[in-house]
This record gives sequence, C-alpha cells and structure tokens, in this order.
Amino acid sequence: MYGVVTRNEEEARWPDFDRGFYEVKDVSGRSAEPVPETVSMISCFGDNAAVEENPDLAPVSPDGQRATRERTYFDWAYVCPTHDGYREGLLEIVADCADVTPDVRLDDIGFPRPEYCYCDRCNERFESWVRARDERGEGPPPAETTVEDRYEWRAEVITDFVEEAAERIPGRTYMTLYPDPYDGHLYERAGIDIDAVEPYVDEFVVPLYDTNYGTTYWLETIAKGFESRLETPFSVELYTVNVDIDNLIHALEVAEGYGESVLFGYDASNGRAALRRRKADERDGVEW
Repeated sequence: MYGVVTRNEEEARWPDFDRGFYEVKDVSGRSAEPVPETVSMISCFGDNAAVEENPDLAPVSPDGQRATRERTYFDWAYVCPTHDGYREGLLEIVADCADVTPDVRLDDIGFPRPEYCYCDRCNERFESWVRARDERGEGPPPAETTVEDRYEWRAEVITDFVEEAAERIPGRTYMTLYPDPYDGHLYERAGIDIDAVEPYVDEFVVPLYDTNYGTTYWLETIAKGFESRLETPFSVELYTVNVDIDNLIHALEVAEGYGESVLFGYDASNGRAALRRRKADERDGVEW
C-alpha cells in the first residue's frame, strides 16, 4: 500500500495513493478543517504559534531552558504534555476530526528530550505521583527518587494521553514515532513506553527522512529495528520534496520490505512520479 502526507486537500484524494493523511494541525500551529475520506493528522505537542503566544506552555529543562525552536535540537516549539488546558483542546480537536474522519493520526507525541520537563506544574505532579506510589509501598520515598522515577512518571503522562485520544477515535488510531528503535531510547527521550501505548494504537508511522536518499543502508537498519521491536503494524514515511526520482524509488523499494505501507511526505507529485516511473520500468524489459 502507498499513501501521501499532505496539506493540500486535493492531493489527499489522488487515486495513485491508497491512503491520504491530511494535516489538520501542524507544528506551525496552522489549522484546517478535516477532509472526509482521509486520515486526519494532528500535531499534538508541537505548536509554534501556541508557544509564541504563551511561552509558559513550553517545557522547561532543569536549568530553565524552554523547548523552543531557537534552542539546539528543536525544529519547532514544544508544548508541555501536562498542561491541562492545552491537552483538553487537543482532545477536542481529535473528537472533532473523528466526527468527519474515523481514522486519526497522532503526531508529535511525547516530551521533547530526556531533560524535560521541570516546570512547576510537572514538579508538583511528579512529587504527588511519588508520594502516592510510596503510600502504596511500590517505591522508595520521595527523598530517594532518581531520574528513572522521572522517566516512569513521564511515560504514564504520555500513555494516559494516548489512551484518552484513542477513546475518541472510532476508526484506526495512528501514532508517529521518532525514528529511534533502539531499546529504551523512545522511553528516555520522549516518555513513550511502547509496550504501554501499543494496546491503544492500530498502526505506527515512522518518518525516515532524507533530502537525498543517496544511500539507504541506514533506512533499512532503522526499519528493521522497528520491525523487530513492534508487535503493532507500522508504516514508513519518506520525504519527497526535491528528492531525485531514482533515489526515491530506491528508498521506496527498501522501505516497502518492512512497513505495512510506504507514505510520501509533502510532495505528492514526486511520490506519484516515483510510483508511475517504477510501474513503467516494470513493464519494460521484454526481449524478443
């Protein structure tokens, strides 16, 4: 199967693709109405506009650095996953999309990096979580907590959100994963406990982006890692903007050996050209 990821309504319905993922909310903060017969795609905790309007939404590191796009590592601004008002707004968006498109993709899920978040709200909730756990006799007292305890708490925050979102999605629940399949990395980086969220997700999407795809051994390595790690089906998303068609076809041939489907991101014309070129090549080669 082949799909497209796009911000253009008409491209999401092109017959060349089996599935169209239409961005209803992206990391810029731009929003659009969901489009019937597509998969609504929602950037959950990436939102430049929201953080620009209210900087207090951004997660905070122990030394007070906010997770905004001005910082190293971040291409967009993040929103703290414990902010109740923002979470409620996200869940309303999910429900609104589900009224139009039964299938919804949750994008940009999780904390931005291992050192986030230490805002006052997160600190208070973590301390309450530790006290409750201590009262149940399930862990050390608060004075003896470690970063591992913080990771465990963060994972519960993210799992709870995915569960709440999935309850509002009547069709397939898709969830994007940061492209790092190595054991414990998603848990430490983003607070994503794969085993905990898998019951709520029907299919994961792993973006394996390159602007060239001149070599693809790394693509195969990462895709194979997710194939080994996940029980749930996953699809590979390729970047298609200004990518050489022959290189894109090569990447496609590698990716489709592992994923449930291959998705073409943000240049539907290039994705369509790759599929048509390969189909034409397969018809060539008849010898007389």
